[in-house]
Amino acid sequence: MSFSVTELIQQVVTKGTCTGCGLCVGMDETKKSFMADTPEGPRPVIDENHQIPEQLIQCCAGHRIDYPHLYQLHYGKYPESWLTGVISGVYTGFCIDEGIRRNSSSGGVITAVLCSLLESGQIDAAIVVTQGIPEPEKASVVIVNTVAEILSASQSVYVPVSTLDILNKLDPGKKYAITCLPEQSAALRYLQKQGHAKALSIKYILGPYTGTAIYPAAIETFKRINGIKKDDYVSSLKWRAGEWPGYLEIITKSGRVLRSPKVYYNFLIPFFVTNASLQSMDFANEFADLAVGDAWSPGFESQGQGFSVVVSRNEKMTALLEDLQQKGVLRLTPEPVEAASSMHGHMIDFKKRGSYIRNRMRKMLYLKAPDFGYKPARIGFGRIIVEIVISTIFVLGKTSLFRLILYLLPERIIGPLFNFMRLKWKNISKKTKRQGLESYEVKILEN
Repeated sequence: MSFSVTELIQQVVTKGTCTGCGLCVGMDETKKSFMADTPEGPRPVIDENHQIPEQLIQCCAGHRIDYPHLYQLHYGKYPESWLTGVISGVYTGFCIDEGIRRNSSSGGVITAVLCSLLESGQIDAAIVVTQGIPEPEKASVVIVNTVAEILSASQSVYVPVSTLDILNKLDPGKKYAITCLPEQSAALRYLQKQGHAKALSIKYILGPYTGTAIYPAAIETFKRINGIKKDDYVSSLKWRAGEWPGYLEIITKSGRVLRSPKVYYNFLIPFFVTNASLQSMDFANEFADLAVGDAWSPGFESQGQGFSVVVSRNEKMTALLEDLQQKGVLRLTPEPVEAASSMHGHMIDFKKRGSYIRNRMRKMLYLKAPDFGYKPARIGFGRIIVEIVISTIFVLGKTSLFRLILYLLPERIIGPLFNFMRLKWKNISKKTKRQGLESYEVKILEN
C-alpha cells in the first residue's frame, strides 16, 4: 500500500502509533507545521501547504524503519548480536567530576562527552532535551553552545518530547551533537544516508538506553494523589534528583516538596505508559555513536552512586572515550558484552520480543502497528502468554476504573506495594523472559 506524506502522518496520528518525535515537522521546509501538546504527548499539526519530502515515509518510526536495511547502509553489515547492535567497545563507569556525576541521571558520561566535544571545538553546539522549558512541568529540546547549558540539561526526562522538529532550526554550516531516543537515532541515520543537509550537520549522536516513558498526565495524577491543589503550581520538577538511582522531586509554589524513589513512582507506568514505549524494538540505541544506560547490578547499586553501562559503536567514539579516560575525565572498565547486557536482560526482552508480540497482536486486531523489517526467529509459547498478561495490565491500567485506584490509595502505600508486586512478577517471569535470549536470532522480512 502506498501513501502520500499527508496520508501517512494522518494515519499514524489517528491510529495511535505516532511517537511524537517531531521528524515530520522538522522536515517541513516551509517551517509552518508545528508540534502541539496533547494528553498523549506532542503531536504534529501539518500545514496544508507543507513541503515534507517523501523520505519521511521510510523513516517515520510510527510507520516503518527498516532496521536490517539501515544496518547495511550505515554499518555495512548486520550486528553480531541483534540484542545490542554493532559494538566497538563496552564499559561500565562514570564521570570523575563529582558535580557532573551526582547531578546526572546515572554516571554523567553523556554529559561529560558533550562538554568535551564542545570545549575541543569538535562541535559548535549540542542539541539536548531539558526539563523546565518553557515551564517547570514541561520539557523541550534546545540548542546549547556553552558547558553551563549542557550541565543544566543533564537530568533524565521520562515524558515524550518532540526532538527532531529541531531539524528545521539547524544551520548546515555548523557541527552539532544530539542526544535522542533510539528510533530517533535510526531516523537521523536514514536521513544522513540520503544526503539530508541538516541531518548531516549532526556529527555525533548520543543517546540513552530507553525502556518506558509515561504520558504527561501522569504528573497531574501524581500531584493529585499527594493532595496538591490545582492552583498550587509546580515550581521545580526533577525526575532523578538526589543520589542514584534518584527520586522524583516536585516542589510547588507553596513550598510543598514531594519526593518519591524511582522504584516507587514507577507505579505510574501501567497507567500511563506511552504507545511508543510498547512498540519500539530498539532498547540499546543501536544507531547512536554512544549509547549509555544505568549499570543495574547489586555491586553498583549497593554503592549508591551513579554507574553507567557505556557502549561505543564505532572506532572514532571508542578513541574519544579512551582519550577522556587518559585525561582523567572518565573512569571506564571494559566489560564483556554478555555481562553488560545481563544488567538489562529484562528490558532487552521487553523490547526485542515483547514489542514484536505486542505489535503482532495489534495487527491481529486490525490495528496499525509499526514495522521494523525483522522479527524474532523463535518465540516460545510461554513467552507469548507472559506478554498477554503484561499487555492486559497495560490495557486495564488506562481505563477510568483502574485509574481510580490511584486516587483511592496514597502514594506511600501504592508505591511500595507496586514495587513489591513488580519484583514478585519479575521473579516469576524471569525464567520465561530470559529463556532463549542468549541465542536470540532474527528473521529479516521482505520489503
